[in-house]
Amino acid sequence: MQTSNISAPIAKRDPKILVTHGDQRIDDYFWLKEREDPEVLAYLNAENAYTEAVMANTKEFRETLYTEMVARFKQDDQSVPYFENGYWYQNRFEEGAEYPFHTRKKGTQDAAEEIILNVPEMAKPHSYFAIGSKSVSFDNRYLAFGEDTVSRRIYTIKLRDLETGEFLADEIPNTTGAAIWAKDNQHFFYTAKDPQTLRGYKIFRHKLGTSAEADIEVFHEADETFDVGVGISKSKKFIVIASQQTITGEYLYLDAATPEEAFTIFAPRVRGLEYDIDHFGDRFYVRTNLDAKNFRLMYCGEDQTTQEHWQELIPHRADVLFENMEFFQDYYVISERKAGITQLWIRTWSGQNEHYIPFEEEAYLAYVGINPESDTELLRIGYQSLTTPNSTFDYNMQTKTFALLKEEPVLGGFNKENYRSERVFVTARDGAQVPMSIVYHRDFVKDGKQPLLLYAYGSYGYSMEPYFSSARLSLLDRGFAYAIAHIRGGEEMGRHWYDTGKLLEKKNTFHDFIDCAEWLIANHYTYSGNLYAMGGSAGGLLMGAVVNFRPDLWKAIVASVPFVDVVTTMLDDTIPLTTFEYDEWGNPNEEEYYHYMKSYSPYDNVEAKDYPAMLVTTGLHDSQVQYWEPAKWVAKLRLLKTDQNPLLLHTNMEAGHGGASGRFARLKETAREWAFVLDLAGKVSSEE
Repeated sequence: MQTSNISAPIAKRDPKILVTHGDQRIDDYFWLKEREDPEVLAYLNAENAYTEAVMANTKEFRETLYTEMVARFKQDDQSVPYFENGYWYQNRFEEGAEYPFHTRKKGTQDAAEEIILNVPEMAKPHSYFAIGSKSVSFDNRYLAFGEDTVSRRIYTIKLRDLETGEFLADEIPNTTGAAIWAKDNQHFFYTAKDPQTLRGYKIFRHKLGTSAEADIEVFHEADETFDVGVGISKSKKFIVIASQQTITGEYLYLDAATPEEAFTIFAPRVRGLEYDIDHFGDRFYVRTNLDAKNFRLMYCGEDQTTQEHWQELIPHRADVLFENMEFFQDYYVISERKAGITQLWIRTWSGQNEHYIPFEEEAYLAYVGINPESDTELLRIGYQSLTTPNSTFDYNMQTKTFALLKEEPVLGGFNKENYRSERVFVTARDGAQVPMSIVYHRDFVKDGKQPLLLYAYGSYGYSMEPYFSSARLSLLDRGFAYAIAHIRGGEEMGRHWYDTGKLLEKKNTFHDFIDCAEWLIANHYTYSGNLYAMGGSAGGLLMGAVVNFRPDLWKAIVASVPFVDVVTTMLDDTIPLTTFEYDEWGNPNEEEYYHYMKSYSPYDNVEAKDYPAMLVTTGLHDSQVQYWEPAKWVAKLRLLKTDQNPLLLHTNMEAGHGGASGRFARLKETAREWAFVLDLAGKVSSEE
């Protein structure tokens, strides 16, 4: 990697004074927010050119990595089919294709294939293309689906007549992409997005053959801290509207057979009361935190749904987080988390034959898959671990037996026996026990000298699982260990794990990550001269914070679509997600929260000091973390940092938060990230 003879772009400084609660901040790069300004685009393109120039020595190596990762894919692959309402549904890829065909077969898997969406053909005119939710009408005739061609997660709902193959004239822009059919096969409900903030804020009813302008608004969520969506119960009897914020929820419901009637509030919102509902048989089931930090399961009748009518089915447990539920004719399945690992608990309505599904590995990810049919003893589940590729099983809840339907093929000589994984607990500075998952090649030597990449997220209560990645093998096979720190801010250890990693306790997230890094060094997995860190989105905030707190600890940082300008973003309620997230980060219009988030906001805490090498990535059309946050951060770092380490910004000018849309195209982005750390670890020159 060469920087000494290449001039880095220098963003112009145009100071803007920002004053809040009498506190003054000066933002030299506020002007980078102007997305359409030719000067902004020129700067981003100059940064891209600089990144390419600095990484020129890795160009062939990146292609090697990309080819290697693609070669692990079975290109003519297909998903495991699932049965719903008389049809078997499946996605399949053809050789070399970036996008799949969406198909179905009537009655049996031996029936003729019907292509319901030819995504390779649909994607041809677009540099980015994504299909959102798909929904088939009850009579199996009409398909509604969401289409995004910009990568801002703003979907246009389109319809196809599956009998004639014709696409209908009905098109509905600015939605979440999900359409929920009523039983008359003529109406469906959808969520509209606020054009400015992109918040789901209205629910509409659409009738086939009419224009979007004629759609009927059935619900408007006026509270800007709530986000709204629409779905259908497992029983298919009720359409449900969910209006939720970080710590509060409210549901409304409507009989799917009477779509033109009004929705009924299930239980009025109460701040701090969270609940989710489903319906099965003649009851509603309620997952709630009512007097239950880790949630419990309640039930009530169809006509008596308010809180005073809820009766307990599964009580609260202090050491178990109740996460989800799935209902069948004779069984119901509870997804719960204990000591950071998901457990699947099979329960029966009769009280007989209850048990947990046994899994052999110490650390793994198990989850309930697609189970649209209820009159069955078979539970579709997914399973993977750091060393086991994603696998799909049918688990017989009566006989307690597994039928493996598919293990994702990993070509190129992959053998899971060549890799080792560990699950350890790190004592954080305040005594908390932080889980950490580690994987490496069996030849990895714990001599304190080897390269290691430490990854984490740590926000929104999102638990980071010990998942399998075939792309990660390109690191492990070159001597890297890879560790996932399950830090506070997620929910791995229960609801308290989330509560003590947000708002005025957010710094626990950063301290946990640093403490995990120091544990890895103390236990001879690596040393600071060969320790790399990576995180994306809110995990990019983590990267920005730890690189300010402990820049000496890292050889390099990879920050993907990083949320780094916390104070300015959270003060701007026109930006997508801001108002919805006050209960995550705090509302800086309140002085206490303002000063706390300013104390860790990466952009506000850049200093004149040495920083490690850094690769920062973003997308011009990102709807979640606007591109200007990482762009401003890099500009300020380049102005103030006192080292000569590489500082690179790459902006995908055609994509958003999730990066490229094709199954292979996104691997080019991974190849860039892997090449960056492998080059710094001295693993590139040896291969050239």
